[in-house]
Amino acid sequence: MRDTRPAALITGAASGIGRAAALALARHGFDVAINYGSNDAGARETAASAEAAGANTLVVRCDVADDAAVRRMLRDVGERFGKLDALINNAGTTVPNLPSDWEGLTPEAWDRVFAVNVRGLWQVTRAALPLLRAADAPAIVNTCSIAGLRPGPQPFPYAASKAAVANLTRTLAGALGPTIRVNAVAPGWMEGEWMERTLGENYEGLMGRRAKNTPLKRVATAEDVAETMLNLIVSNRFVTGEIVVIDGGFSSTT
Repeated sequence: MRDTRPAALITGAASGIGRAAALALARHGFDVAINYGSNDAGARETAASAEAAGANTLVVRCDVADDAAVRRMLRDVGERFGKLDALINNAGTTVPNLPSDWEGLTPEAWDRVFAVNVRGLWQVTRAALPLLRAADAPAIVNTCSIAGLRPGPQPFPYAASKAAVANLTRTLAGALGPTIRVNAVAPGWMEGEWMERTLGENYEGLMGRRAKNTPLKRVATAEDVAETMLNLIVSNRFVTGEIVVIDGGFSSTT
């Protein structure tokens, strides 16, 4: 007999936003399926923390760009939980090439970013639809980025892919309503490993400058993003097709 608790699938849940979202849902009474691409130790750590919060967990390794693997993952999720009350499409990747590196960015690298960030989101959503429709009030939350909403110094394929995520979120909201709500979050500069890799040795100085110029005087955390994701899933029942910016007011005031 399957558990009657709500269930969620979070892609890219081995660290960062995905891990924070999985733990926020677990603390709110959800069972969680934890997807990851390569970080097995991180995924197991997420699962252990979610179980400590009372959740039943399923850990599934799957490259979201691989449609056959995605369909196998959703079969496993269905066998374990029977339905999905929430889907968080968080898996994402980028490239190290700055916008000034015109010749260093290969077509293969560009295509990989879109395969994960855009096509992967669509493939997971498509495969999850039967399980989402089996729930009473299902919701999808996608991880967009401020990079997809306004110009900035981010790598071209990453920014373009997140712009596609914003559009796809709104398109899916129209296609899946009224049964399934679809929203997205768009974090601004966020502390942690992702920005450390992006900014390198300039991380501390640039993050401090961004915090100083932000109305709320700090940059975002993974927990800030997870809190908004949770609210979009369990509250805000008349909200769909929205992209919620999480940057402490920076993009609204500069």
